[in-house]
Amino acid sequence: MKLQFTKMHGLGNDFLVVDGIRQPLPEDGPPLPEAELRRLGDRHFGVGFDQMLVVQPSRHDGVDFRYRIFNADGSEVSQCGNGARCFARFVRDQGLTDKHEITVETRAGRMLLRVTDDGLVTVDMGAPQWAPADIPMIAKQQADTYLLVAGQNAYEVAAVGLGNPHCVMLVENVDSAPVATVGPLLERHEQFPERVNVGFMQIVLRSEIRLRVFERGAGETLACGSGACAAVLCGQRRGFLDSTVTVHLPGGSLQVHYAGEGGVRMTGPASRVYDGEIQVQLTTPGEGAAE
Repeated sequence: MKLQFTKMHGLGNDFLVVDGIRQPLPEDGPPLPEAELRRLGDRHFGVGFDQMLVVQPSRHDGVDFRYRIFNADGSEVSQCGNGARCFARFVRDQGLTDKHEITVETRAGRMLLRVTDDGLVTVDMGAPQWAPADIPMIAKQQADTYLLVAGQNAYEVAAVGLGNPHCVMLVENVDSAPVATVGPLLERHEQFPERVNVGFMQIVLRSEIRLRVFERGAGETLACGSGACAAVLCGQRRGFLDSTVTVHLPGGSLQVHYAGEGGVRMTGPASRVYDGEIQVQLTTPGEGAAE
């Protein structure tokens, strides 16, 4: 079949966004076979993206849409803050809703998305989870920081769950941070059974940080919304940051607000790049379905 999609980005964190309401995609299981997801995610032979976002009908009263996220390697994840902002703009641009406040269901629970008059989107990312079992992380007890031993080195990180697992490392300068080497090493560390997003945070002021993120299943991205929230939360917990913080990522800046209770809120832009159409196969070879 021919799949219609929109290419979008949130500060350079790029997405292939698909309307699964007006197109015949499976509602149970992956919308496409894993091999097809990987092909579409390939930046040389496919469209290229960090994540594929799928809009599907809500399965619950009081919820507008189901929001699903797939990495470029075909794995499904529970949360993506930059993607949520693009999701909100997409459903409005496509005429699927005219609401300014949109409630979506994810694997991590419900999220509230607010589209402002100036085109920015605020996402309520939910409350942080600090207990190791809720992150999830293997640790004897909850702590502000943990030592992760990898090879001949030990790395001090903070860890938090925000619908997906994050660990955050303080660095003096993000420009020289070992993202390419330590990022993949910690992403698959044995203490994180579902892998982990790895943040490298440089504190500039109590109200300002710089950040690079190595995302599980995607590698380093230009921006990571949930990673920005995780970094601020970990910095606040250690007494380094205020309640409202500007986060500078390689792709641009976000504002994160958390006052110690309720959900952490993230505000930033969402941009449409282009609309496209590509031939896909809905089943794996040998299952008898035609393209």
